[in-house]
Amino acid sequence: MTIQEIKQRLARPALKLIAGGFRPVGSDEESWLGNVFLFRPDEGVPTNKNGEPLFPYAQFYLPALPFNSQVLGNVRVLTLFISNPFPEGFEPMGDNWLIREYGPDDVLVRKTLPVGGAFLKPFPLKAEVVPEDFPLWDGGGVPSDLEDEILKLERAGKIKGYYDMVTHTYEHKMGGYPSFCQSGVDPGEGFEFVFQISSDAKINLNVVDGGSLMFWKHAVTGEWALYYDFF
Repeated sequence: MTIQEIKQRLARPALKLIAGGFRPVGSDEESWLGNVFLFRPDEGVPTNKNGEPLFPYAQFYLPALPFNSQVLGNVRVLTLFISNPFPEGFEPMGDNWLIREYGPDDVLVRKTLPVGGAFLKPFPLKAEVVPEDFPLWDGGGVPSDLEDEILKLERAGKIKGYYDMVTHTYEHKMGGYPSFCQSGVDPGEGFEFVFQISSDAKINLNVVDGGSLMFWKHAVTGEWALYYDFF
């Protein structure tokens, strides 16, 4: 198998999400980190079982993005709230973290709902298309048959290593592959990687030690999964 054939099988498009660097226009159609202002009329900031508010992490207005995941096909707005400290990896959504999905017919209103102790600096996002994102080598999503083909290319002296062939987007992103710091994990059959929010000094986020918050959604059940690791 050639290098190009391997890359064609592995490559996925991604959207690199860049925080700030421009003035927000104040539109409902902007995406943000550290800011959530769209709610249903009867909604407020979600709380955990002790009544403590979760922190606003992200708001994505999906129709304004160049593309998005098929599992978000009927979603217009997605918002994310997370507790401090972070939930456990693969902890079920609901108490310590929550994603809200809104469809085209949902009536949303702008609300300013400050959360005491919120530490993320709010920034609007701009999206940059990455035509080819590739998985990380150690459990990041390379199928075993392709691992064998890549090792054959190494032994033949055609490449020095896997990362001579590919690039990976580590920043905030939608689509592509998750940016594991340790050996990768698999959330289970039917789950599709959707987006990640990475450590970023600009927004005052450090995921324990330089890690990323990674999110998958099940294509059939609609269940969400959260995992993170760090250096």
